[in-house]
Amino acid sequence: MISVEGLKVEFGVKPLFADAGFVINDRDRIALVGKNGAGKSTLLKILCGQQKPTAGTVSIPNDCRIGYLPQVMILQDDTTVREEAQKAFADITKMKVRLDQMNQQLAERTDYESESYLALIEKYTNEHERYLMMGAESREAELERTLTGLGFLRTDFDRPTSEFSGGWRMRIELAKILLQKPDVLLLDEPTNHLDIESIQWLEQFLAQSASAVVLVSHDRAFINNVSNRTLEISCGKVIDYKVKYNEYVVLRRERREQQLRAYENQQKEVAEMKDFIERFRYKATKAVQVQQKIKQLEKIVPIEIDEVDNSAMHLKFPPCLRSGDYPVICDEVHKDYGAHTVFDHVTLTIKRGEKVAFVGKNGEGKSTLVKCIMGEIPFTGELKIGHNIQIGYFAQNQAQLLDESLTVFQTIDNVAKGDIRLRINDILGAFMFGGEESDKKVKVLSGGERSRLAMIRLLLEPVNLLILDEPTNHLDMPSKDVLKEAIKAFDGTAIIVSHDREFLDGLVTKVYEFGGGKVREHLGGIYDFLRNRSEYLEVRGERIDFKAEKPVSSQPNTPPQNTSFTSLTSHSSPLTSKDLTSEISKALSYAEHKEQQKRQKRAEKAVKESEAKIEKMEARLKELDDLLMIPENASDMMLVTEYTTTKRSLDEEMERWERLSEELEETRS
Repeated sequence: MISVEGLKVEFGVKPLFADAGFVINDRDRIALVGKNGAGKSTLLKILCGQQKPTAGTVSIPNDCRIGYLPQVMILQDDTTVREEAQKAFADITKMKVRLDQMNQQLAERTDYESESYLALIEKYTNEHERYLMMGAESREAELERTLTGLGFLRTDFDRPTSEFSGGWRMRIELAKILLQKPDVLLLDEPTNHLDIESIQWLEQFLAQSASAVVLVSHDRAFINNVSNRTLEISCGKVIDYKVKYNEYVVLRRERREQQLRAYENQQKEVAEMKDFIERFRYKATKAVQVQQKIKQLEKIVPIEIDEVDNSAMHLKFPPCLRSGDYPVICDEVHKDYGAHTVFDHVTLTIKRGEKVAFVGKNGEGKSTLVKCIMGEIPFTGELKIGHNIQIGYFAQNQAQLLDESLTVFQTIDNVAKGDIRLRINDILGAFMFGGEESDKKVKVLSGGERSRLAMIRLLLEPVNLLILDEPTNHLDMPSKDVLKEAIKAFDGTAIIVSHDREFLDGLVTKVYEFGGGKVREHLGGIYDFLRNRSEYLEVRGERIDFKAEKPVSSQPNTPPQNTSFTSLTSHSSPLTSKDLTSEISKALSYAEHKEQQKRQKRAEKAVKESEAKIEKMEARLKELDDLLMIPENASDMMLVTEYTTTKRSLDEEMERWERLSEELEETRS
C-alpha cells in the first residue's frame, strides 16, 4: 500500500535515521517504537506528507486515503460536537450532491437511447454503488456509536466544542479520523486523553477496522493488544520485526546479545590488527603485510549496539516517618459543582501501606476527590487525614509550579539529599534528561518535559502518602518502569489516578471505580477489576437488570445484598415471595443457557484461530527451512533466530490448540 525506500532525515550533523525501507500492507497493525527523540513523530509526518525527508522516496497510491492524528493540533471552537464530527463525511456529502444532480438530469432528459444518456446512467450507477459502500446510509448511527465509544454522552452531542477541555476536543478529532475510514491510520499517542473504557473500545475498533494502522504509544498494553508488527528506530536505522510488541521485546533482547558478541569479536580483531601494525611497522620484511592490515582496518565498519534503556535502574523513595494506621478516611463525602453532583455518599478507608487506584471515565470525579483529600476545594461530609501524614502530590498542573529560573540539574540538586546526589545524572538520564538536556532552563522546557521533571522531584522527597494524578502521561516506557518499581518499593501509602493498565498491573491491590456519582470499591488488581466488570456487564446485557454495586451472587436463588430487581416480568400485580423466587430462577436459568452458548461459540472461534495460526507458522517454517538450506544464509542470525522463535511459538500453539479442543468438547457435552 505504502512503500518507503532509502529514507533519510537530517536535522543536524547526525541523521535521525538513514536508508530506511519498509512497506505498509493492508491490515498491518504497526507499533512504531524507539526512545524519545528517535524520530517516531517525524516519520509519521513524512508518511502523511506534512514533512519532506532529506532523501529517499515514499510511494503512496493515488486512491490511498491517510488519516493522521498528531500529538498537538489546532482545534475549532465554533461548532457543536455533532457538527464537528460530521465534517468527517464531507466527501460523502459532496458525493450526495453529485448524485442528486445526476438524478435530476436523468429525470429531465428524454433522449433515452443516446450514448450520453446511457453513459450518464452508468456513471450514476457506479457513483451510487460507491456511495452505498462508503456506508452513507448509516453514517449518523456510526457517528453516534463512535462518539459514545470515545466517552461522550448523547447529551454532549449538541454542546459547543468550546465547553470541552483540550483532551475532550482531541477525542472529537480522533472520532473524525475514524469516521473517515481511511486506508491508513497514523496515530501519535492516541491514548493520552482516553480513559480505560475508551482505550479498550479503541482497541476493538482498530482490531475490526479494515484500515492499516501505524501508531506511536507509550501504553504498553494498548500497543501489544493492537499490533501485529513492530518498527523500531534505533541507531539511525529502522528495523522491521514481523511480530507484535511483546514478542519484539524478546527478539530485540536476542538481537542486542548478538550485537554485543559481534562487537566484542570486532574489537578483538581490531586490537590484534593494531598490535600487529605496531609490532612490525618498522620491519622491512613485514611492510606489505602491515599495509594490508592498515587497509583492512580502514575498511572495517564499526558495529553499532542498540541503545540501552535505563529501565534496569533502581530508585527508592527516601526514608520517611511512619504514618498512622489509616492515612485517609472518607465518611459520606459529597461534592457539587452548582446543580451538578460530582459524587455523594463516598465512604472509604485507605490503610497504611496500601496502593490503590482511582479509575473511571474522565469527569466522574477522580481528580475532584484528590483535591478534597488535599484540602484544595470545599465539600460536605467527613474526611480525615491520618496521624503523621506527609503528602507527596503530583497534580496534572504540577509542572506549572517549578522555578523557571533554575536549570534541570539545579531543580533536582536542590531537593536531593545524601548519597542520591551522586546519582543525579543517572536519574536525569532515566527520565530523558541526559547529557546537555540537564543544563536547560526550566522556562524553555515543554509541558511534557516539565511534568517529567516534577515527577523526579517527587521521587526524591521524604513522604509517606503519595497521591499521583495521571503520572505517566508524558513518560516513555523505560521511565514508567523506573517509576513503577519505585512505587512498588515505597513503604508508604499510594493513591494513583491513571488509565494505564500495564502501569497499574501488579502495583495496586485495590481499585476505586468512579461513575454515576458513586465510588465503588473493588478488591484485587486492575485486571481483576476489568475482568469482573466485563463479566458483570455481560450478565446485565441479558434479560436480567441488576442495579448492584457487587457482582451477581454465585447462588442462583439468592439475590446479592443491596440488590434491586427491575423489569423482571410483565406482572401487573405485586409479586409474592414465591413468584419472585420463581421469576429469578427462570431469569438466571435463561442467562446461564445463553452464557453456555456464548462459551461454545468463543471456544469454536478460538480453535479456528489457533488452527489458522498453526497453518501460517508451519508455512513460514518451511520457507525458513528452504532459505537456511542456501549456503550463504546458513550464518544469517536473523533467519536462525526467526526459525527458533517460530518453532517455539508453533510448539506452544500446538499445546494451546489441544487445550482449546478439550475445552470445546467440554462445552458441547
